[in-house]
Amino acid sequence: MANLKPLHEQVAEKLIDQLQKGTSPFQQPWTEDKAPAFSIPLNPTTGKNYRGMNALWLSMQPYEDPRWMTLKQANTLNLKIPKDTKATMITFWKNTEERPMLDAAGQQVKDENGKVKKEFIRLEKPINTNAWVFNAEQVPGMPPLKETLQKFRPNYDWTPVEHAEAILAASKASIKFGGNDAFYAPEPDFIQLPEKRQFPTATQFYAVALHELGHWTGHETRLNRIMTGDFGSPEYAREELRAEIASLMIGSETGIGHYFGQHAAYVDNWIKALKEDPYELYRASADAQKITDFVMDRERNLAQKQEVDGVEAPAEATFLIRGDEIAYNNTTYKVTDVLKRSQIKIEDLTTGEKLKISNTDGLYKSLLIAKNYPLIDINIKTDNTKSLQLNQVEVEGSTVKIRR
Repeated sequence: MANLKPLHEQVAEKLIDQLQKGTSPFQQPWTEDKAPAFSIPLNPTTGKNYRGMNALWLSMQPYEDPRWMTLKQANTLNLKIPKDTKATMITFWKNTEERPMLDAAGQQVKDENGKVKKEFIRLEKPINTNAWVFNAEQVPGMPPLKETLQKFRPNYDWTPVEHAEAILAASKASIKFGGNDAFYAPEPDFIQLPEKRQFPTATQFYAVALHELGHWTGHETRLNRIMTGDFGSPEYAREELRAEIASLMIGSETGIGHYFGQHAAYVDNWIKALKEDPYELYRASADAQKITDFVMDRERNLAQKQEVDGVEAPAEATFLIRGDEIAYNNTTYKVTDVLKRSQIKIEDLTTGEKLKISNTDGLYKSLLIAKNYPLIDINIKTDNTKSLQLNQVEVEGSTVKIRR
């Protein structure tokens, strides 16, 4: 019989069980080939990682292969999933909906073969919905994992240690060395680490450093999380849970891995928090994904370049942060503060007008585009055919076109 509990409750129950048995993703040891035990689950048809709670949930399933796909996606690869194979449920926010394309008279538009054309329409309010996916080990004929990784994963010229060092450097975080403890101090806003020589290996040093960098993102000028809890308090344990999940994700991205030893003391607090409020795991996973995006974006913006219609541009940022000044719509907006619930305060430097917006607002999305592509003209077409003149991209539905 299918489990009818909400997914966040199922994930919390399974994580509690694994934490008690010492088999959670946090507690898995490194493999014999010295590679990190945790790999971020990915979709072999899109090359994209699963995110947030879905990533944690899929990694908790009894499979070694990190690849997951829907039945429809398997069919696109000409792969057949055996009948009665059990799928795993995930959840996601649906921002767009596929609908038949209509002409001015409201009639369906068909292509030369008589099939109705489809278009994606952005929904006014996102819808939380479920999907069912299968692991690659359940799909006969799947190509080797190595082929998928070679196709979708960039080949960095650096080692995991070099990659971790690049992330720390790109963050521009204040890091001090000395003593025997590793921690982040929110009020003075610095990371304290023991000397590198005090760690058994370089990878362990960088794994600990990246964990503390996860805490560093919580400062009010960055992702603005609650950082006031004392050691041993529920607030402190919740922040550690966020940093721990982010450590898994960043450790997998870099190949540096993550070390659970110094965080094992929080297991009982995590179990207590999840039993009292299973939805806390959803919040923690969402925050951990934001941490990962924030940290990796900074490194990518410095270390990688991508070609966009012949225009070389840095990889896209996914957040607006305090201090950003963005030229847009014949003025310049400055981000003056980062608030809770994914909100920010901005100021129009031309008129002095001050606004509070969230990351789901059109202005936020427009400013983010203008931040990523400051040198090209943008024209965004909305569903009601009105146009907004920006600086550099043409957006049609979910498609972004860069024009010189």
